[in-house]
Amino acid sequence: MAAETSIEQLKADIVEVGRRLYARGFVASNDGNITIRFADDRLLTTPKSVSKGFMTTDMMVVVDMDGRKVSGTRDASSELKMHLEVYRQRPDARAVVHAHPPLATGFAVAGVPLDRAVLAEVICTLGSIPIAEYATPSTEELPEAVRRYIKAHDGLLLANHGALTVGGDVYSAYYKMETIEHFARISLTARLLGGERLIAQDEVLRLQSLRGLYGIASPAPICLDDVSEPGTAGVEDATCQVVRAPAAEGTRLVPDPASAVPLPTPAARAHAPQEDAEIRLTYRELAALIEDAVRRLR
Repeated sequence: MAAETSIEQLKADIVEVGRRLYARGFVASNDGNITIRFADDRLLTTPKSVSKGFMTTDMMVVVDMDGRKVSGTRDASSELKMHLEVYRQRPDARAVVHAHPPLATGFAVAGVPLDRAVLAEVICTLGSIPIAEYATPSTEELPEAVRRYIKAHDGLLLANHGALTVGGDVYSAYYKMETIEHFARISLTARLLGGERLIAQDEVLRLQSLRGLYGIASPAPICLDDVSEPGTAGVEDATCQVVRAPAAEGTRLVPDPASAVPLPTPAARAHAPQEDAEIRLTYRELAALIEDAVRRLR
C-alpha cells in the first residue's frame, strides 16, 4: 500500500475520517480510534487522548505488529490491542475504525444485535452486525471478544461500548460505520412504529447471490438464523453472517411477530383493520404505543 499511497497521504486520510466521525456525532470528547496497516509489519494509529475532530497529521503514531512505537511524538491509542487482533485475524484488512455512534451503541447497550433481515443493502454488504460480548476496554479481554466474530464480519457492535468496522482502506471502513448507524436508526424507527416486516429467507439467499454481481467482497457467506452463535455449545468462532429471516415460501416480506408491539388501548385496537390498511391513532394512543415500545427495548 505504501508504494501506491504516501504515508503523509494516509495520515491525512485518518485526519479526515476522524473529522467526519466527530462531525456526525459518532464520537465525543477523545473517544474512538483509527488505524491503517500500510506495510506487513507497520500500522498508523491515532494518538491517545486527542479529539478525533481536531487531529493533525503530525500527531499520528507508527507502531509494529506487537504494538511497539516505531515513530511519533505521542502515545498510540489505548485501544491498539483490539486493532492488532483484527489485523492478525483478517490479513485482508487494511484499516480499522472504532467509534460510538449513538443509536448503534444504544443497540449494543440494550444487547440487541442488528441481525434481522430488514434492509436489502445491508444484507448485500455487511450481512449482519452481531454483538461481541462485553470486555473491559484496553485489556486483553477486548481482543478476545472481537476475535470470535471478526473473521466473518466487517462490522460488529461491542457490548456496552460502541462499534467496530474494517475495510480495504480507511474510507471503506468509515462508510461501513455510517451504514451501521443508518441501519440502527431505521431499525429503531420501525420498532417504534410497531415492528419490522422482515425479508424472507429465500429473498435473503437471493440477495446474497448478488454480491458477486455487484463486486462486493465479503469475509463470509450469509447463514440463516438456525445456526448457533459463538459462545454456545461447540461453537468457538463465527464462520458465517447470521441473518434472522423467517421461512415463508413464495413470500418476500413477512411480519415479524417477535418485534410487533400490540396496540395499547381498546380504542387503538378498534381502529386497527386487518392486513396492511392504515391504522389511525390519537396522539395519546400514539404516545402510549411509543412508551410501550421503548420499555420493550430495554
